[in-house]
Amino acid sequence: MNRIHRHAVLLILLLISLPARAAEAPVEVNPGDTAWVLTATALVLLMTLPALALFYGGLVRAKNLLSVLMHCLMIASVASILWAVGLYSLAFKGGDGGWIGDLSAVFLKGVTPDTVAAGIPEPAFVLFQMTFAIITPALVVGAFVERIRFTAVLIFATLWLVLVYAPATHWVWGGGIMGAGGALGGENGVVDLAGGIVVHATAGVSAVVLAAMLGRRHGFPRNLLPPHSPWMVVTGTGLLWVGWFGFNGGSQVAANGSAGMTMLVTHLAAATATLTWSLVEKLMTGKAGIVGAATGTIAGLATVTPASGSVGPAGAILLGLVAGVVCYFACGVIKNTLKVDDSLDVFAVHGIGGILGTLLLAFFGTATFGGFETFDPVTQFLIQLRCVAVTAVWSGLATGLIAMLIKVLGGLRVSDEDEEAGLDESAHGEKAYHV
Repeated sequence: MNRIHRHAVLLILLLISLPARAAEAPVEVNPGDTAWVLTATALVLLMTLPALALFYGGLVRAKNLLSVLMHCLMIASVASILWAVGLYSLAFKGGDGGWIGDLSAVFLKGVTPDTVAAGIPEPAFVLFQMTFAIITPALVVGAFVERIRFTAVLIFATLWLVLVYAPATHWVWGGGIMGAGGALGGENGVVDLAGGIVVHATAGVSAVVLAAMLGRRHGFPRNLLPPHSPWMVVTGTGLLWVGWFGFNGGSQVAANGSAGMTMLVTHLAAATATLTWSLVEKLMTGKAGIVGAATGTIAGLATVTPASGSVGPAGAILLGLVAGVVCYFACGVIKNTLKVDDSLDVFAVHGIGGILGTLLLAFFGTATFGGFETFDPVTQFLIQLRCVAVTAVWSGLATGLIAMLIKVLGGLRVSDEDEEAGLDESAHGEKAYHV
């Protein structure tokens, strides 16, 4: 065999062996990172069931408690199926700066125990992100409690996840227009670790739009009864606080120092906002109530969420201070000035809080405030502002269209008689309490 023939044979053998060698060397994942994300997934699911359900359920009147629990349970089920059928694919497949992903992973096609996403097994990543898709529309429940038709809730959740949540997720986390190099993200891309835009801005804006279109509860705002179960509100708050460690810390997708710092600043912001809200309430009304303190906790958690991977302890405390003051007064503006019955203050707490954190991280996340980012604050602030504005406008418009469609299909609101009887009995034929 001459030299040319020998080289040709060697080249052929090399080309044949390459695919086999590649197949024999799957991408390695860190077991510790995987274990942490799986744990965080359970914590985020806990945030909806039972944490958010209890938090919202305690705030309504006793005759509507079960309806709130039912809304959260059914939204969790609807979101889970939709995520597997196609929303995961639309959110995380086919990036390249686009407005929406593709359907290459419809019904989770190609997702196996051996595929990897974000450095962990893809099934774990799918499930972790599914829990975010569950809690985001569940947050909107607080805007329409005590007066919405049950079928309207199911239709709204389905269409909203398709038209609002999946696109927003793709824009920010799926390689879309708000990422680095995207049409809106610029060179650095928007910073949103765990959902100031994807979760809180979308849910908050949609909540206030839907509440306005749905109309006020009878007796709003003067003749409404106080929350029927403050202890339930605080129980839900405590579970949300714990779950938020998975929400924010799990979003680092690694069991490392960054996850630890994220959890630390999350806790500090929540504690600061709780104290701040209570102080403001004491100064304004003469008393500091437990429901107000719990609401302050949630405001702090929502506000630090997008910034929790950027700020240090000092920045987190500052965010908690801002959240406790701004979100407290935002509740009054929405209800008393604008006369919108956003029943459980979804926009004032989650929407305003998430947007505040998204914008202020451009400053509090820098070394000047003990943060860890190196971007130019003004440039990054403009990126954050542009991305928030686009998401808010789209969320509002899409929600308005969905609400109008539901009105045509059968109506948004229950009858006056059903509202007076309470949704537990009129919609579900059950009572939370038998005395």
